Order: sequence, then C-alpha cells, then structure tokens
Amino acid sequence: MWVLMYVFSYSVNPAATDDRAEWRLLPTVVFQEFTNEERCMSAKAKLEASFKEAGAQLKAGLQDLKSTGQADPKQLIIAYNVECLPK
Repeated sequence: MWVLMYVFSYSVNPAATDDRAEWRLLPTVVFQEFTNEERCMSAKAKLEASFKEAGAQLKAGLQDLKSTGQADPKQLIIAYNVECLPK
C-alpha cells in the first residue's frame, strides 16, 4: 500500500486585498491511498502538473491586474509538495 500526500498552500499579500492583516498561509493537506507504487507515482505526476498549471494561470491573471495597477504577481506565493510514501 502506498500513500500519496500533498500539501498545497498559498499566501496573499495584504496589499492585494481589502484585508490589511499580515501575509496569511492557507494550507491544504490531503492523503490518498494507492494499491501500488506505480499508481501512486502516476497520480503524483498528474497532480504536480495540475499545480504548476494552476499557479501559472493565477499569476497570469494577476499580471493582467498589474497592468491596471490593482495587483501584482509578487503579492501571491504558491507552494506545494507531493510525495508517494510506502504505508
């Protein structure tokens, strides 16, 4: 048995929102069981590609807002880690 674990988090600079609180980390942690390593590694590869694509799209949207002076991609930090672990 293998376990796919991923952590996805992002932080938003308060300058990018109406909330003037400090940078805040919003993590998500998920565990998924797989019957073998091959299936786990396949899911890991797809998940990593999805995270990269989502991050790129989000930063591109912020880049559009930057042109109007409303936001900047530097105001967002996206981090993730995906691991397959034997159970």
